[in-house]
Formats: sequence, C-alpha cells, structure tokens
Amino acid sequence: MIFDAFGTLVQIGAWRSPYRQLQRLMASHGRPPRQDDVYTMLTTDVGLAGFAAAVGVDILGEAFAKIELDLYTELSTVQLFDDALPAIAALRQAGLKVGVCSNLAAPYAIPVRLLLPDLDSYSWSFEVGAVKPDPRIYEHALSTLGVDAGRTLFVGDTPEADVRGPERIGMRACLLDRQGEHGGSPALCTLGDLREIGALTNR
Repeated sequence: MIFDAFGTLVQIGAWRSPYRQLQRLMASHGRPPRQDDVYTMLTTDVGLAGFAAAVGVDILGEAFAKIELDLYTELSTVQLFDDALPAIAALRQAGLKVGVCSNLAAPYAIPVRLLLPDLDSYSWSFEVGAVKPDPRIYEHALSTLGVDAGRTLFVGDTPEADVRGPERIGMRACLLDRQGEHGGSPALCTLGDLREIGALTNR
C-alpha cells in the first residue's frame, strides 16, 4: 500500500506559501520565476536558502528571514487527517506493508516523518530526483517496499500523479476525493475516506 502525503495523509493548517514568497523576493532582486523552478524545488535536497543558491541567487537579510520564519510556522501546522491513522492501522493489521510517495520540497518531509515515523518506506521527490508522474519515483517506492507493482495499491488526491501515473507502471490506484469533486467518475476508482481502503484491499 502506497499513499501520497499532502492532501491524502496530512494537511497544512495555516498556509504561508514560503516558496512563492521566495520567488517574489528573487524577482525583486532581478531573477524572475522560471518554468523549471518548481521542478528544482521538488528535486533538490535543500531548504529555502539552498534553493535560492541552486538557481543562482544569493539572498540574505530581513526579508528572507521572514520567509524562513513563515516556513517554520507553516510546517508547525502540518497535521494528520482524522482517517489517516485508522486506515494505516487496519492495513498493518491485515499484514500489508505501507509506504508514502510524495512530491515535496525537502523541509516538508520533516513533519510527515514526525507524524508517521513507522511506515515501511518513504519516497520523496527531492531524494529520488524525480517528480510524479515520472515512473522513477513509483519504482523507487516499490523497490524500497520490496513489492511488485501488480500487488500494490496507490492512493492519493491527484488524478494524474496518484492514479494514472501509478497505473502506467502496473499498480492499482484509487483517487481520494474527499469533497466529491469527481462525481464518482466511472473512469476512476474513488474513495471519500481513507477508511474505505479495507474493502479494496480485500478484493
């Protein structure tokens, strides 16, 4: 069993969008946002200052310090969805391995590991160097779990990254649709709550 992280197992309670703030600060220093900035953020194992350095900008001072403070504030509000732990506990009781596979800037892995310290594997885009739906990140997750794609279910809240991407390499996949935005589309396996996973894994 492999889960996406943010929007699936965990959520941010108070958004500060520090990376967007940093891009605006960089623009004010003469380096406007570029198309590949998000990819660099998600595939580089560095924090805010490291990201700025990775794209060739040296930013220090009070404005940058405020953005870093907002990052720490945002990270402190990361919390589990109510259905996350019950779903994981049921999967574990059924004898299944459980992992997480997520597109993240490096600092955001910290609260996930603190909230979910005992999963069987963690596959982060910034460590793998690949962003969902790139097959490499799913393959990393399968390899670290030691399981075959055909015996694995992937669950997340984004159709392309968490359903179609996993399906392309042979996994079963299901969309977590907490708000019912996809209207029970017959083209997608959908869940409204993570506790519904038990019925799927028993099929």
